Amino acid sequence: MVDDEPDVVRLLTFNLERAGFETESAGTGADALMTAARTKPTVIVLDLMLPDISGLEICRQLRADSALAKVGILMLTALGDDDQRVEGLAAGADDYVVKPFNIDEIVLRVRALARRIGESEKAREKDAGRVLRCGAISLDPVTHDVRVHSEPISLRPLEYKLLAVMVAEPGRVFGREELIRQVWDMEEVSNPRLVDVHIRRLRQNLGEAANVVETVPGFGYRACLDDPV
Repeated sequence: MVDDEPDVVRLLTFNLERAGFETESAGTGADALMTAARTKPTVIVLDLMLPDISGLEICRQLRADSALAKVGILMLTALGDDDQRVEGLAAGADDYVVKPFNIDEIVLRVRALARRIGESEKAREKDAGRVLRCGAISLDPVTHDVRVHSEPISLRPLEYKLLAVMVAEPGRVFGREELIRQVWDMEEVSNPRLVDVHIRRLRQNLGEAANVVETVPGFGYRACLDDPV
């Protein structure tokens, strides 16, 4: 937990530990980065407005660190307009919650992130040697390597999970609600357009293969069976 408000940290600590999590806290960005490097957390609950380094910059640095790039990041902040949400997600956050918050919802979201990361590790063992292909894209469920025309590309955890879900069943249309269930491991989120933000970011990272992820107007998204022209 990274927050400079002691009351928020105490509330999060009490409820997350009661839910079975081990917790560490930091009140500054510098302490957060050092603590993350030392403890290798599964999930980070990250405030944006810190006294030294912004939460956005912390998020970017975590995603750039190979040892921490796959950590789940839940931004918990008073900055709640749509542009700020998009900026937070674009920096690499997996989830975004605006203060004031419901503590039970935070616990559920942290649990969902932790579960998804754990399932990714299990998938590595289950899918050893199997490579998923769709058009120009190949995806290794074990190493999480993604290639476009045999060239490796880098995806953040949620982008990878979105792509993996669709590439596993090419041609099938996934609505936003179903993607939220499968990727975010939640029945619903306050803003289903969250999916659109991550799809847009996924396409940017896929570059010339962006059209493999196709919008089906009025229904959702799918991975094309053939590489579109």
